[in-house]
Amino acid sequence: MKPNTKYAKSGEVNIAYQVFGSGAIDLVYIPGWISNIDLMWACPELVNFLNELGKIARVILFDKRGTGLSDRVLGFPTLEERMDDIRAVMDAVNSEKAVLFGHSEGGSVSALFAATYPNRTISLIAFGIFAKRIYSPNYPWAPTNEERQKVYDMIEKSWGSGDMNLESLAPSKANDKVFMDWLANYFRSGASPSAALTLTKMNTQVDIIDILGSIKVPTLILQRTNDIDVKIEEGRFIAERIQGAKLVELEGNDHLFWAGNTQEVLEEMKSFILNVRPKLVYEKQLFTIIVGRLISLEANSASLRKHINACVKRFSGNAVQYNEETFTVTFNGPSKAVLCSIDLVEMIHSLNGKLNIGIHIRECYADHCISKETENLATSILKQSQPNQVLLTQTVKNLLIGVNLNFAIFNTIFDVVSGDSILLFTVSKKHKPNKLLDGVENDKIVQYDSFLEIVVQVINKNLSNEEFGVVRLCQDIGVSERQLQRKLKEITQKSPNQLISSIRLNHAKELLLSTSYTISEIAFKTGFSNPSYFSKCFKKEFSINPSDLKLKQ
Repeated sequence: MKPNTKYAKSGEVNIAYQVFGSGAIDLVYIPGWISNIDLMWACPELVNFLNELGKIARVILFDKRGTGLSDRVLGFPTLEERMDDIRAVMDAVNSEKAVLFGHSEGGSVSALFAATYPNRTISLIAFGIFAKRIYSPNYPWAPTNEERQKVYDMIEKSWGSGDMNLESLAPSKANDKVFMDWLANYFRSGASPSAALTLTKMNTQVDIIDILGSIKVPTLILQRTNDIDVKIEEGRFIAERIQGAKLVELEGNDHLFWAGNTQEVLEEMKSFILNVRPKLVYEKQLFTIIVGRLISLEANSASLRKHINACVKRFSGNAVQYNEETFTVTFNGPSKAVLCSIDLVEMIHSLNGKLNIGIHIRECYADHCISKETENLATSILKQSQPNQVLLTQTVKNLLIGVNLNFAIFNTIFDVVSGDSILLFTVSKKHKPNKLLDGVENDKIVQYDSFLEIVVQVINKNLSNEEFGVVRLCQDIGVSERQLQRKLKEITQKSPNQLISSIRLNHAKELLLSTSYTISEIAFKTGFSNPSYFSKCFKKEFSINPSDLKLKQ
Protein backbone atom coordinates (compact mmCIF):
# COMPACT_ATOMS: atom_id res chain seq x y z
CA MET A 1 0.00 0.00 0.00
CA LYS A 2 1.40 3.38 -1.04
CA PRO A 3 2.23 5.69 1.91
CA ASN A 4 0.84 9.20 2.14
CA THR A 5 2.89 11.86 0.37
CA LYS A 6 3.80 14.89 2.47
CA TYR A 7 5.98 17.96 1.96
CA ALA A 8 8.90 19.41 3.90
CA LYS A 9 10.18 22.95 3.43
CA SER A 10 13.84 23.24 2.47
CA GLY A 11 14.27 27.00 2.35
CA GLU A 12 11.56 28.05 -0.09
CA VAL A 13 11.45 24.70 -1.90
CA ASN A 14 8.85 21.98 -1.18
CA ILE A 15 10.36 18.51 -0.96
CA ALA A 16 7.97 15.57 -1.37
CA TYR A 17 8.52 12.65 1.00
CA GLN A 18 6.93 9.44 2.29
CA VAL A 19 7.50 7.39 5.43
CA PHE A 20 6.68 3.72 6.03
CA GLY A 21 8.01 0.66 7.85
CA SER A 22 8.02 -0.73 11.36
CA GLY A 23 11.74 -0.97 12.11
CA ALA A 24 13.44 0.77 15.04
CA ILE A 25 16.15 2.38 12.91
CA ASP A 26 15.67 5.16 10.33
CA LEU A 27 16.82 4.72 6.73
CA VAL A 28 16.78 7.53 4.16
CA TYR A 29 16.80 6.44 0.52
CA ILE A 30 18.57 8.99 -1.70
CA PRO A 31 17.52 8.11 -5.26
CA GLY A 32 19.69 8.28 -8.34
CA TRP A 33 19.31 10.44 -11.41
CA ILE A 34 15.49 10.90 -11.41
CA SER A 35 12.66 9.61 -9.22
CA ASN A 36 8.93 9.81 -8.54
CA ILE A 37 7.98 8.47 -5.14
CA ASP A 38 4.36 7.85 -6.17
CA LEU A 39 5.31 5.83 -9.25
CA MET A 40 7.81 3.76 -7.25
CA TRP A 41 4.75 1.91 -5.93
CA ALA A 42 3.66 0.90 -9.44
CA CYS A 43 6.67 -1.42 -9.87
CA PRO A 44 6.18 -4.76 -8.04
CA GLU A 45 9.93 -5.48 -7.92
CA LEU A 46 10.71 -2.13 -6.30
CA VAL A 47 7.71 -2.38 -3.96
CA ASN A 48 8.89 -5.78 -2.72
CA PHE A 49 12.40 -4.42 -2.11
CA LEU A 50 11.14 -1.39 -0.18
CA ASN A 51 8.71 -3.46 1.90
CA GLU A 52 11.53 -5.81 2.91
CA LEU A 53 13.58 -2.82 4.09
CA GLY A 54 10.49 -1.60 5.96
CA LYS A 55 10.55 -4.74 8.12
CA ILE A 56 13.82 -3.68 9.75
CA ALA A 57 13.72 0.12 9.39
CA ARG A 58 11.49 3.17 9.23
CA VAL A 59 12.10 4.01 5.56
CA ILE A 60 12.07 7.63 4.39
CA LEU A 61 11.67 8.29 0.65
CA PHE A 62 11.88 11.67 -1.07
CA ASP A 63 12.16 13.26 -4.49
CA LYS A 64 15.10 15.61 -4.77
CA ARG A 65 14.37 19.18 -5.80
CA GLY A 66 13.61 19.50 -9.49
CA THR A 67 12.28 15.92 -9.82
CA GLY A 68 9.18 13.87 -9.18
CA LEU A 69 6.64 15.48 -6.86
CA SER A 70 9.05 18.10 -5.45
CA ASP A 71 9.21 21.71 -6.64
CA ARG A 72 10.89 22.43 -9.94
CA VAL A 73 13.90 24.75 -9.72
CA LEU A 74 15.86 26.89 -12.14
CA GLY A 75 19.37 25.81 -13.04
CA PHE A 76 21.47 23.22 -11.25
CA PRO A 77 20.73 22.31 -7.62
CA THR A 78 23.91 22.64 -5.58
CA LEU A 79 25.25 19.79 -3.47
CA GLU A 80 24.58 21.87 -0.36
CA GLU A 81 20.96 22.38 -1.36
CA ARG A 82 20.70 18.64 -1.87
CA MET A 83 22.14 18.06 1.62
CA ASP A 84 19.76 20.68 3.02
CA ASP A 85 16.87 18.73 1.46
CA ILE A 86 17.96 15.54 3.25
CA ARG A 87 18.17 17.39 6.57
CA ALA A 88 14.78 19.07 5.98
CA VAL A 89 13.08 15.72 5.39
CA MET A 90 14.81 14.15 8.41
CA ASP A 91 13.74 17.09 10.57
CA ALA A 92 10.16 16.84 9.30
CA VAL A 93 9.88 13.24 10.51
CA ASN A 94 11.90 13.84 13.71
CA SER A 95 14.81 11.67 12.60
CA GLU A 96 17.94 12.63 14.52
CA LYS A 97 20.17 10.02 12.84
CA ALA A 98 19.63 7.70 9.92
CA VAL A 99 21.23 5.14 7.67
CA LEU A 100 21.80 6.76 4.27
CA PHE A 101 21.12 4.54 1.26
CA GLY A 102 22.36 6.24 -1.89
CA HIS A 103 21.86 4.82 -5.37
CA SER A 104 24.00 5.85 -8.35
CA GLU A 105 24.20 9.68 -8.43
CA GLY A 106 22.42 9.74 -5.06
CA GLY A 107 25.50 8.11 -3.60
CA SER A 108 27.61 11.21 -4.27
CA VAL A 109 25.51 13.52 -2.11
CA SER A 110 25.11 10.73 0.47
CA ALA A 111 28.89 10.47 0.76
CA LEU A 112 29.28 14.23 1.14
CA PHE A 113 26.48 14.31 3.74
CA ALA A 114 28.16 11.53 5.74
CA ALA A 115 31.45 13.47 5.77
CA THR A 116 29.80 16.80 6.61
CA TYR A 117 27.18 15.58 9.09
CA PRO A 118 28.59 12.36 10.62
CA ASN A 119 26.59 12.86 13.81
CA ARG A 120 23.35 12.63 11.83
CA THR A 121 24.54 9.55 9.92
CA ILE A 122 24.35 6.07 11.44
CA SER A 123 25.99 4.45 8.42
CA LEU A 124 26.32 4.80 4.67
CA ILE A 125 25.16 2.25 2.10
CA ALA A 126 25.85 2.95 -1.56
CA PHE A 127 24.79 0.93 -4.59
CA GLY A 128 26.33 1.51 -8.03
CA ILE A 129 27.84 4.89 -7.15
CA PHE A 130 30.57 6.89 -8.82
CA ALA A 131 33.10 9.42 -7.53
CA LYS A 132 33.42 11.25 -10.84
CA ARG A 133 31.37 11.35 -14.04
CA ILE A 134 33.88 12.55 -16.62
CA TYR A 135 37.14 10.92 -17.70
CA SER A 136 40.42 11.98 -16.13
CA PRO A 137 43.78 10.20 -15.75
CA ASN A 138 43.11 9.58 -12.04
CA TYR A 139 39.62 8.20 -12.80
CA PRO A 140 39.79 6.55 -16.24
CA TRP A 141 36.54 4.54 -15.97
CA ALA A 142 34.25 7.57 -16.28
CA PRO A 143 32.74 8.53 -19.67
CA THR A 144 34.61 10.92 -21.95
CA ASN A 145 33.20 14.29 -23.01
CA GLU A 146 32.16 12.73 -26.32
CA GLU A 147 30.32 9.90 -24.57
CA ARG A 148 28.51 12.33 -22.28
CA GLN A 149 27.49 14.41 -25.29
CA LYS A 150 25.80 11.34 -26.78
CA VAL A 151 23.74 11.08 -23.57
CA TYR A 152 22.76 14.76 -23.82
CA ASP A 153 21.70 14.24 -27.45
CA MET A 154 19.64 11.19 -26.52
CA ILE A 155 17.76 13.09 -23.81
CA GLU A 156 17.00 16.01 -26.13
CA LYS A 157 15.78 13.78 -28.96
CA SER A 158 14.34 10.68 -27.31
CA TRP A 159 13.36 11.46 -23.72
CA GLY A 160 11.01 8.82 -22.35
CA SER A 161 10.75 6.92 -25.65
CA GLY A 162 11.98 3.48 -26.58
CA ASP A 163 15.16 5.00 -28.01
CA MET A 164 16.64 5.77 -24.57
CA ASN A 165 18.49 2.45 -24.32
CA LEU A 166 16.99 1.89 -20.86
CA GLU A 167 17.80 -1.80 -21.23
CA SER A 168 21.40 -0.95 -20.30
CA LEU A 169 20.21 -0.02 -16.79
CA ALA A 170 18.47 -3.38 -16.28
CA PRO A 171 19.66 -5.95 -18.85
CA SER A 172 17.96 -8.78 -16.96
CA LYS A 173 14.62 -7.03 -17.60
CA ALA A 174 15.27 -6.13 -21.25
CA ASN A 175 12.55 -8.51 -22.50
CA ASP A 176 10.04 -7.64 -19.78
CA LYS A 177 7.78 -5.19 -21.63
CA VAL A 178 5.75 -4.30 -18.53
CA PHE A 179 8.87 -3.43 -16.54
CA MET A 180 10.46 -1.44 -19.39
CA ASP A 181 7.23 0.50 -20.03
CA TRP A 182 7.06 1.35 -16.33
CA LEU A 183 10.71 2.46 -16.32
CA ALA A 184 10.19 4.82 -19.28
CA ASN A 185 7.06 6.22 -17.60
CA TYR A 186 8.94 6.54 -14.30
CA PHE A 187 11.62 8.72 -15.91
CA ARG A 188 9.10 10.81 -17.88
CA SER A 189 7.13 11.44 -14.69
CA GLY A 190 10.27 12.20 -12.74
CA ALA A 191 11.51 15.04 -14.92
CA SER A 192 10.78 16.92 -18.13
CA PRO A 193 13.33 16.65 -20.96
CA SER A 194 14.93 19.99 -20.01
CA ALA A 195 15.05 19.07 -16.31
CA ALA A 196 16.54 15.66 -17.15
CA LEU A 197 19.20 17.34 -19.28
CA THR A 198 20.01 19.80 -16.51
CA LEU A 199 20.39 17.00 -13.97
CA THR A 200 22.54 14.97 -16.35
CA LYS A 201 24.88 17.90 -16.92
CA MET A 202 25.05 18.38 -13.15
CA ASN A 203 26.05 14.72 -12.77
CA THR A 204 28.84 15.26 -15.29
CA GLN A 205 30.40 17.79 -12.90
CA VAL A 206 30.36 15.46 -9.87
CA ASP A 207 33.80 14.93 -8.32
CA ILE A 208 33.91 13.74 -4.71
CA ILE A 209 37.29 11.98 -4.90
CA ASP A 210 39.03 14.34 -2.47
CA ILE A 211 36.42 14.00 0.30
CA LEU A 212 36.22 10.20 0.40
CA GLY A 213 38.96 10.01 3.02
CA SER A 214 36.89 12.24 5.32
CA ILE A 215 34.07 9.67 5.59
CA LYS A 216 34.39 7.94 8.95
CA VAL A 217 30.92 6.40 9.41
CA PRO A 218 30.54 2.64 8.76
CA THR A 219 30.21 2.21 5.00
CA LEU A 220 28.95 -0.57 2.72
CA ILE A 221 29.64 -0.32 -1.03
CA LEU A 222 27.56 -2.62 -3.24
CA GLN A 223 28.49 -2.96 -6.92
CA ARG A 224 27.66 -5.43 -9.68
CA THR A 225 30.70 -6.75 -11.48
CA ASN A 226 29.40 -6.18 -15.02
CA ASP A 227 27.39 -3.01 -14.52
CA ILE A 228 27.67 -1.12 -17.82
CA ASP A 229 26.70 2.27 -16.42
CA VAL A 230 29.13 2.35 -13.46
CA LYS A 231 32.19 0.12 -13.64
CA ILE A 232 33.20 -2.28 -10.87
CA GLU A 233 36.59 -0.50 -10.72
CA GLU A 234 34.75 2.61 -9.51
CA GLY A 235 33.33 0.76 -6.53
CA ARG A 236 36.79 -0.60 -5.70
CA PHE A 237 38.34 2.85 -6.06
CA ILE A 238 35.78 4.39 -3.67
CA ALA A 239 35.94 1.59 -1.10
CA GLU A 240 39.75 1.81 -0.95
CA ARG A 241 39.55 5.49 -0.01
CA ILE A 242 36.91 5.27 2.73
CA GLN A 243 38.38 4.11 6.02
CA GLY A 244 37.04 0.68 6.97
CA ALA A 245 34.58 0.49 4.08
CA LYS A 246 33.21 -2.92 3.13
CA LEU A 247 32.95 -3.65 -0.59
CA VAL A 248 30.60 -6.39 -1.82
CA GLU A 249 30.93 -7.29 -5.49
CA LEU A 250 27.72 -8.88 -6.72
CA GLU A 251 27.26 -10.95 -9.86
CA GLY A 252 25.21 -9.48 -12.67
CA ASN A 253 25.03 -6.42 -14.89
CA ASP A 254 21.96 -4.51 -13.68
CA HIS A 255 22.50 -0.93 -12.54
CA LEU A 256 19.12 -0.87 -10.77
CA PHE A 257 19.27 -2.53 -7.36
CA TRP A 258 15.67 -3.81 -7.64
CA ALA A 259 16.46 -5.83 -10.78
CA GLY A 260 18.51 -9.02 -10.97
CA ASN A 261 19.75 -10.74 -7.79
CA THR A 262 17.78 -8.44 -5.47
CA GLN A 263 17.61 -11.00 -2.65
CA GLU A 264 21.41 -10.98 -2.31
CA VAL A 265 21.39 -7.18 -2.23
CA LEU A 266 18.72 -7.21 0.49
CA GLU A 267 20.55 -9.75 2.61
CA GLU A 268 23.78 -7.75 2.48
CA MET A 269 21.94 -4.56 3.42
CA LYS A 270 19.96 -6.15 6.24
CA SER A 271 23.03 -7.76 7.78
CA PHE A 272 24.97 -4.50 7.62
CA ILE A 273 22.13 -2.38 9.05
CA LEU A 274 21.41 -4.73 11.94
CA ASN A 275 25.01 -5.47 12.92
CA VAL A 276 26.83 -2.16 12.47
CA ARG A 277 27.97 -0.35 15.61
CA PRO A 278 28.68 3.31 14.82
CA LYS A 279 30.31 5.78 17.17
CA LEU A 280 27.96 7.69 19.44
CA VAL A 281 29.71 10.97 18.65
CA TYR A 282 32.17 11.96 15.92
CA GLU A 283 34.52 14.75 16.98
CA LYS A 284 35.59 15.60 13.43
CA GLN A 285 33.65 16.56 10.33
CA LEU A 286 34.20 18.20 6.96
CA PHE A 287 34.33 22.02 6.99
CA THR A 288 34.89 24.59 4.29
CA ILE A 289 37.21 27.24 5.70
CA ILE A 290 37.78 30.77 4.48
CA VAL A 291 40.65 32.93 5.67
CA GLY A 292 40.53 36.64 4.87
CA ARG A 293 43.35 39.16 5.03
CA LEU A 294 42.34 42.78 5.47
CA ILE A 295 44.37 45.51 3.82
CA SER A 296 44.12 49.24 4.62
CA LEU A 297 41.56 48.65 7.36
CA GLU A 298 41.73 48.09 11.12
CA ALA A 299 40.94 44.43 11.71
CA ASN A 300 39.94 45.00 15.32
CA SER A 301 37.40 47.68 14.46
CA ALA A 302 34.10 46.88 16.19
CA SER A 303 32.19 48.34 13.26
CA LEU A 304 34.13 46.25 10.76
CA ARG A 305 33.59 43.05 12.72
CA LYS A 306 29.90 43.84 12.83
CA HIS A 307 29.80 44.11 9.03
CA ILE A 308 31.77 40.87 8.60
CA ASN A 309 29.63 38.98 11.12
CA ALA A 310 26.42 40.14 9.44
CA CYS A 311 27.62 38.88 6.06
CA VAL A 312 28.81 35.58 7.54
CA LYS A 313 25.50 35.06 9.35
CA ARG A 314 23.59 35.64 6.11
CA PHE A 315 25.36 32.59 4.66
CA SER A 316 25.07 30.47 7.82
CA GLY A 317 28.79 30.61 8.55
CA ASN A 318 30.60 30.70 11.87
CA ALA A 319 33.29 33.34 12.48
CA VAL A 320 35.75 31.42 14.65
CA GLN A 321 38.82 33.63 14.87
CA TYR A 322 39.94 37.25 14.48
CA ASN A 323 43.56 38.36 14.47
CA GLU A 324 45.17 41.71 13.75
CA GLU A 325 44.96 41.37 9.98
CA THR A 326 43.10 38.14 9.35
CA PHE A 327 39.85 36.39 10.21
CA THR A 328 38.71 32.79 9.78
CA VAL A 329 35.19 31.53 9.08
CA THR A 330 33.85 27.98 8.75
CA PHE A 331 30.92 26.69 6.71
CA ASN A 332 29.18 23.33 6.32
CA GLY A 333 29.45 23.56 2.56
CA PRO A 334 31.58 25.17 -0.15
CA SER A 335 28.98 27.19 -2.12
CA LYS A 336 27.92 29.27 0.88
CA ALA A 337 31.59 29.87 1.70
CA VAL A 338 32.42 31.06 -1.81
CA LEU A 339 29.35 33.27 -2.21
CA CYS A 340 29.98 34.79 1.21
CA SER A 341 33.63 35.45 0.26
CA ILE A 342 32.64 37.31 -2.89
CA ASP A 343 30.18 39.45 -0.93
CA LEU A 344 32.80 40.14 1.75
CA VAL A 345 35.27 41.40 -0.87
CA GLU A 346 32.61 43.67 -2.35
CA MET A 347 31.58 44.92 1.09
CA ILE A 348 35.16 45.73 2.19
CA HIS A 349 35.78 47.44 -1.15
CA SER A 350 32.73 49.66 -0.53
CA LEU A 351 34.35 50.70 2.76
CA ASN A 352 37.47 51.81 0.83
CA GLY A 353 39.45 48.80 1.97
CA LYS A 354 40.92 45.74 0.32
CA LEU A 355 40.52 42.08 1.15
CA ASN A 356 41.97 38.87 -0.22
CA ILE A 357 40.52 35.47 0.67
CA GLY A 358 41.69 31.87 0.48
CA ILE A 359 39.24 28.95 0.67
CA HIS A 360 39.91 25.30 1.30
CA ILE A 361 38.06 22.29 2.71
CA ARG A 362 39.35 20.10 5.52
CA GLU A 363 38.23 17.53 8.04
CA CYS A 364 38.62 19.16 11.46
CA TYR A 365 37.39 19.08 15.04
CA ALA A 366 33.87 20.48 15.30
CA ASP A 367 34.69 22.45 18.47
CA HIS A 368 38.16 23.61 17.37
CA CYS A 369 38.58 23.88 13.61
CA ILE A 370 41.77 25.95 13.57
CA SER A 371 44.97 23.90 13.59
CA LYS A 372 48.57 24.46 12.51
CA GLU A 373 47.90 22.40 9.39
CA THR A 374 44.90 24.56 8.51
CA GLU A 375 46.76 27.80 9.15
CA ASN A 376 49.77 26.73 7.05
CA LEU A 377 47.63 25.87 4.04
CA ALA A 378 45.63 29.09 4.39
CA THR A 379 48.85 31.10 4.54
CA SER A 380 50.13 29.39 1.39
CA ILE A 381 46.95 30.28 -0.48
CA LEU A 382 46.93 33.89 0.75
CA LYS A 383 50.55 34.34 -0.36
CA GLN A 384 49.39 33.78 -3.91
CA SER A 385 46.34 36.04 -3.88
CA GLN A 386 46.06 39.67 -4.87
CA PRO A 387 43.93 42.39 -3.19
CA ASN A 388 40.18 41.90 -3.76
CA GLN A 389 40.75 38.37 -5.04
CA VAL A 390 39.20 35.08 -3.91
CA LEU A 391 41.29 31.94 -4.41
CA LEU A 392 40.08 28.41 -3.78
CA THR A 393 41.52 24.91 -4.02
CA GLN A 394 40.50 22.40 -6.65
CA THR A 395 38.81 20.26 -3.98
CA VAL A 396 36.48 23.17 -3.19
CA LYS A 397 35.89 23.91 -6.88
CA ASN A 398 34.99 20.28 -7.59
CA LEU A 399 32.13 20.47 -5.06
CA LEU A 400 30.62 23.67 -6.47
CA ILE A 401 28.17 21.88 -8.74
CA GLY A 402 25.26 24.08 -9.72
CA VAL A 403 26.75 27.33 -8.42
CA ASN A 404 26.47 30.17 -10.93
CA LEU A 405 30.12 31.20 -10.84
CA ASN A 406 33.06 31.40 -13.19
CA PHE A 407 36.43 29.80 -12.45
CA ALA A 408 39.88 30.23 -13.91
CA ILE A 409 42.99 28.19 -13.18
CA PHE A 410 45.39 30.47 -11.30
CA ASN A 411 48.44 28.63 -9.99
CA THR A 412 49.66 25.67 -7.98
CA ILE A 413 50.93 25.59 -4.40
CA PHE A 414 52.81 22.95 -2.46
CA ASP A 415 51.14 21.50 0.63
CA VAL A 416 54.00 20.68 3.04
CA VAL A 417 51.84 18.32 5.15
CA SER A 418 50.47 16.13 2.34
CA GLY A 419 53.39 16.61 -0.04
CA ASP A 420 50.95 17.31 -2.87
CA SER A 421 50.71 20.10 -5.40
CA ILE A 422 47.36 21.86 -5.05
CA LEU A 423 45.72 23.58 -7.99
CA LEU A 424 44.24 27.01 -7.19
CA PHE A 425 41.40 28.77 -8.99
CA THR A 426 40.12 32.32 -9.03
CA VAL A 427 36.36 32.73 -8.82
CA SER A 428 33.97 35.47 -9.92
CA LYS A 429 30.24 35.98 -10.25
CA LYS A 430 30.21 37.14 -13.84
CA HIS A 431 32.25 35.97 -16.76
CA LYS A 432 34.72 38.55 -17.95
CA PRO A 433 35.15 38.80 -21.72
CA ASN A 434 38.07 36.72 -22.91
CA LYS A 435 39.44 37.59 -26.34
CA LEU A 436 40.69 34.05 -26.70
CA LEU A 437 37.18 32.68 -26.33
CA ASP A 438 35.15 35.33 -28.17
CA GLY A 439 32.37 33.63 -30.09
CA VAL A 440 32.80 30.34 -28.23
CA GLU A 441 29.66 28.91 -26.66
CA ASN A 442 29.43 28.58 -22.86
CA ASP A 443 29.49 24.81 -22.93
CA LYS A 444 32.71 24.98 -24.96
CA ILE A 445 34.26 27.16 -22.24
CA VAL A 446 33.35 24.49 -19.68
CA GLN A 447 34.94 21.84 -21.89
CA TYR A 448 38.13 23.90 -22.18
CA ASP A 449 38.21 24.31 -18.40
CA SER A 450 37.82 20.55 -17.94
CA PHE A 451 40.48 19.82 -20.57
CA LEU A 452 42.99 22.17 -18.94
CA GLU A 453 42.38 20.60 -15.51
CA ILE A 454 43.19 17.17 -16.96
CA VAL A 455 46.38 18.51 -18.59
CA VAL A 456 47.52 20.15 -15.35
CA GLN A 457 46.78 16.97 -13.35
CA VAL A 458 48.91 14.87 -15.71
CA ILE A 459 51.80 17.37 -15.57
CA ASN A 460 51.66 17.55 -11.77
CA LYS A 461 51.73 13.77 -11.60
CA ASN A 462 54.96 13.71 -13.62
CA LEU A 463 56.76 16.73 -12.14
CA SER A 464 59.90 14.85 -11.09
CA ASN A 465 60.18 12.84 -14.32
CA GLU A 466 62.78 14.67 -16.42
CA GLU A 467 61.87 12.57 -19.48
CA PHE A 468 58.23 13.63 -19.35
CA GLY A 469 57.34 15.82 -22.32
CA VAL A 470 54.75 16.55 -24.96
CA VAL A 471 54.69 13.02 -26.43
CA ARG A 472 53.94 11.41 -23.05
CA LEU A 473 51.42 14.16 -22.22
CA CYS A 474 49.52 13.47 -25.45
CA GLN A 475 49.52 9.72 -24.72
CA ASP A 476 48.16 10.19 -21.19
CA ILE A 477 45.28 12.48 -22.16
CA GLY A 478 44.51 10.75 -25.46
CA VAL A 479 44.91 13.58 -27.99
CA SER A 480 47.26 14.27 -30.88
CA GLU A 481 50.12 16.75 -30.62
CA ARG A 482 48.32 19.01 -33.07
CA GLN A 483 45.13 19.00 -30.98
CA LEU A 484 47.11 19.68 -27.81
CA GLN A 485 48.98 22.58 -29.38
CA ARG A 486 45.77 24.15 -30.70
CA LYS A 487 43.74 23.78 -27.51
CA LEU A 488 46.45 25.03 -25.15
CA LYS A 489 47.14 28.04 -27.37
CA GLU A 490 43.43 28.92 -27.31
CA ILE A 491 43.16 28.59 -23.53
CA THR A 492 46.53 29.70 -22.15
CA GLN A 493 48.48 31.29 -25.00
CA LYS A 494 51.27 28.84 -24.11
CA SER A 495 52.69 25.93 -26.02
CA PRO A 496 52.64 22.51 -24.29
CA ASN A 497 56.36 22.76 -23.50
CA GLN A 498 55.91 26.27 -22.07
CA LEU A 499 53.02 25.09 -19.89
CA ILE A 500 54.99 22.08 -18.58
CA SER A 501 57.95 24.34 -17.77
CA SER A 502 55.74 26.98 -16.09
CA ILE A 503 54.01 24.44 -13.84
CA ARG A 504 57.35 22.87 -12.89
CA LEU A 505 58.87 26.25 -12.06
CA ASN A 506 55.89 27.38 -10.00
CA HIS A 507 56.11 24.15 -8.01
CA ALA A 508 59.84 24.77 -7.56
CA LYS A 509 59.09 28.26 -6.26
CA GLU A 510 56.74 26.83 -3.64
CA LEU A 511 59.40 24.34 -2.56
CA LEU A 512 61.94 27.15 -2.24
CA LEU A 513 59.54 29.17 -0.08
CA SER A 514 58.25 26.35 2.12
CA THR A 515 60.97 23.70 2.50
CA SER A 516 64.63 23.36 3.43
CA TYR A 517 65.58 21.46 0.26
CA THR A 518 68.69 22.68 -1.56
CA ILE A 519 68.35 24.28 -4.99
CA SER A 520 69.83 21.17 -6.60
CA GLU A 521 67.34 18.92 -4.80
CA ILE A 522 64.45 21.12 -5.89
CA ALA A 523 65.70 21.11 -9.46
CA PHE A 524 65.68 17.30 -9.52
CA LYS A 525 62.26 17.12 -7.81
CA THR A 526 60.76 19.31 -10.54
CA GLY A 527 62.21 17.49 -13.52
CA PHE A 528 65.41 19.47 -14.18
CA SER A 529 68.52 17.28 -14.40
CA ASN A 530 70.84 20.29 -14.64
CA PRO A 531 70.68 22.76 -11.69
CA SER A 532 72.36 25.50 -13.74
CA TYR A 533 69.75 25.21 -16.48
CA PHE A 534 67.06 25.18 -13.78
CA SER A 535 68.39 28.45 -12.33
CA LYS A 536 68.45 30.02 -15.80
CA CYS A 537 64.81 29.01 -16.48
CA PHE A 538 63.74 30.11 -13.00
CA LYS A 539 65.20 33.61 -13.47
CA LYS A 540 63.55 33.94 -16.86
CA GLU A 541 60.16 32.99 -15.36
CA PHE A 542 60.30 35.04 -12.14
CA SER A 543 63.03 37.66 -12.77
CA ILE A 544 64.96 36.46 -9.72
CA ASN A 545 67.60 33.81 -9.12
CA PRO A 546 66.43 30.86 -6.98
CA SER A 547 69.41 31.46 -4.66
CA ASP A 548 68.33 35.08 -4.09
CA LEU A 549 64.75 33.99 -3.37
CA LYS A 550 66.06 31.42 -0.91
CA LEU A 551 68.09 34.07 0.91
CA LYS A 552 65.01 36.28 1.34
CA GLN A 553 63.22 33.61 3.38
